[in-house]
Amino acid sequence: MTVFGEVGKEMRELSDSEWQQKLEALGDEVGYFERLGKSHSALLAEDGPVLLVSFEARGGIRARSDAQMPLGYTVAQAGGWTSLTLICSHDTWFRDPAVYAYFDRLVDEGFFEDFDRVVFYGTGPAGYAAATFSVTAPGATVIAIQPQATLDPRLSGWDDRFTDMRRTSFSDRYGFAPDMVEGADAGYVIFDPRVTLDAMHAALFSRAHVTLLPCPNLGLNIERMLNEMDALEPMLALACAGRFDAAAFWRLYRARRNLPRYLRAVANRLESHERPYLEALLCRNVARRLNGPRFRSRLTTLEDQLHAQGIILPEALPIPA
Repeated sequence: MTVFGEVGKEMRELSDSEWQQKLEALGDEVGYFERLGKSHSALLAEDGPVLLVSFEARGGIRARSDAQMPLGYTVAQAGGWTSLTLICSHDTWFRDPAVYAYFDRLVDEGFFEDFDRVVFYGTGPAGYAAATFSVTAPGATVIAIQPQATLDPRLSGWDDRFTDMRRTSFSDRYGFAPDMVEGADAGYVIFDPRVTLDAMHAALFSRAHVTLLPCPNLGLNIERMLNEMDALEPMLALACAGRFDAAAFWRLYRARRNLPRYLRAVANRLESHERPYLEALLCRNVARRLNGPRFRSRLTTLEDQLHAQGIILPEALPIPA
């Protein structure tokens, strides 16, 4: 589309209001752009008979690339699918009567019934929203990264990260996300089991049709990590094509073996747990496969420590071609 054809410095320097005007102009070309109260908006880009509904924060969109386009729009445009992007100005968990009314209207109009397949996606607060509003499209696929099940203090008072949301109601309409996802055909919750509070929320989503995908050592920003693995967009594309499942995710997830940020996280964990032998094996593997200088330097230190203890690493196996 021509509206966002110019990228680079000009896009980065747009104010938020100017950037939103660009989205409004894009909406006029491809479908529509609609403001939903003070903090939310919706961008519909009409194309094929598959619908990708993504929930995204303005800051996250503007940080994605020079083009500053929503992830859902980018994936759907590449695949020839329709996208509906719900945008929040800040982390609101999309708890807004204007958003409820918008989805009520879509249901009344039979909007979701026009599509052969519907996929809902979001991460963190937007992951909560993706699960919650999926109730409006029974039979949808839901992919939620690090979603909160609720911030109702009666049910999740143990989560002390979002105290500014304590006065926001999570018990009225579109409230408890695990209940709202009951009508989905399949749900996938991606989380790091070593991030305790995320793991506790994920456990609340446990249902027969919901697959929990624990990813140790991905930390607090799993979406960024998956994106750096070049796994995020392919994951959503597979879901839109009806070919996403746990096996497909784990195949994509193998790319973590080549992601320095992930490998450093694993090495740091081994160091903090005082596992020098395993850390040395990891550093040697990374140094040989990826020629990582930091891992090579750390390996030398670890080998000296192990040698002083009379421990010698086994002979390295050949690196597969």
